[in-house]
Amino acid sequence: MTKIAEEFLVKADEKAFDLDHRDTINHNIGKYNAAVERGLTKFENLENSKKKAHTIKWRVMENLDKFLPEFEANFQRRGGKVIWANDTEEAQREILNIISKSGGKTVIKSKSMITEEIHLNDFLEKNDINSLESDLGEFIVQLLGQAPYHIVTPAMHLTKEDIAKLFHEKFGTPIDYTPQQLTQKARELLREKYLTADIGITGGNFLIADTGSIALTENEGNARLSTTFPKIHIAIVGIEKIIPSMADLDLFWPLLASHGTGQNLTVYNTILSGPRQPHETDGPEEMYVILLDNGRTNLLAQKDQRQGLYCIRCGACLNACPIYKNIGGHTYNTTYSGPIGSLITPHLQGMKDFKHLSYASSLCGKCSEVCPVKIDIHKMLLFNRRDAAEQHENTKVEDIGWKMWNTGMSKRSRMDMVGGKIKNFLLKFFFKKMWGKYRAMPEIADKSFAAQWQEKQKSKTDI
Repeated sequence: MTKIAEEFLVKADEKAFDLDHRDTINHNIGKYNAAVERGLTKFENLENSKKKAHTIKWRVMENLDKFLPEFEANFQRRGGKVIWANDTEEAQREILNIISKSGGKTVIKSKSMITEEIHLNDFLEKNDINSLESDLGEFIVQLLGQAPYHIVTPAMHLTKEDIAKLFHEKFGTPIDYTPQQLTQKARELLREKYLTADIGITGGNFLIADTGSIALTENEGNARLSTTFPKIHIAIVGIEKIIPSMADLDLFWPLLASHGTGQNLTVYNTILSGPRQPHETDGPEEMYVILLDNGRTNLLAQKDQRQGLYCIRCGACLNACPIYKNIGGHTYNTTYSGPIGSLITPHLQGMKDFKHLSYASSLCGKCSEVCPVKIDIHKMLLFNRRDAAEQHENTKVEDIGWKMWNTGMSKRSRMDMVGGKIKNFLLKFFFKKMWGKYRAMPEIADKSFAAQWQEKQKSKTDI
């Protein structure tokens, strides 16, 4: 077992028995579930909408080599610049080059999981560039020095009392401030930063191929401010976020909003097609889109699991997952947590170090059921387990144990070659630590059912 896997098990052990944490998460996810249930009723035929979204994403992934150049050409036609980055280091280097050339020293960021993926804040800080999160949830976890807890709601693990205490310690606000007052304080702190920041950095919910645009969806307006006031706007987007046409937003925006927050549409939906044009009054003077691979082509090469690239980052599978609700987002120690993170991370960061996430699932199928683009997530996790075994990424003890089990189970006579005492010993030796920590291991009878049956039949014959 790798060190990363061992740390995961230790953290999962702690969080699973943290009752305060469980109360907070169940309360927050409960509110989410109620909102989403209302939001989904707005669809005339939800299942057909999900099937259509799945088909569009399938077509995109099968033709990624056509749609990405189409986006690039259309974006550049309006004065934008496209940079292709193979990995985290390339993306970081390109961003630093843009900032350094402009002489910038301050960055304002809107909510973006892909900037978390490339550890952008830490990188910029090491290069003496001040980077501030403008999304309220991201701002809160940045103050705490934490990573986002959830794809959509970064501070889901905190209560309003926790946040009031944090603001009291950082800004001297009264300890009994209400959520509305805390939000107003954050607004006061952040407004000036938009006006003075040199660079605005965002992610992108969708890349639109036929117009060369990026689509941003949010509820606070911070992305719109981050892209309007600074002279330079950098958007970092994964290559899988492409959709063929502007018309596809009519499907994807409502699916994302309803499954992410229960809304028909989020409050702010913005389409950006390049820097400010001569006839326009606001917007950046320069706009860059960095198209990031960072392991995505590794997943694209997997015929069985490439569905993971269909994800639109709504977070629905996290909120549905019984494992996530018990061990929490930080336990995964990855940018993308929950079921979708367990599916894609082994391909993005390496099967050897992250194969254990594919086992962090009850395989109940709830994640697949709630996915707005019908990714068969729990089935994909089984494929990951298969690949880990085929690539011999499991430990020698696991390999030996499963080979013995397979050999014995394939033939009845082999199962009966040894008695119950030896079988119980083997169970405890190979599986006690993994399976038996919080449950009683099964006790196998001294004689198998077949042997007992034969003895019983023989005794009847003797009589």
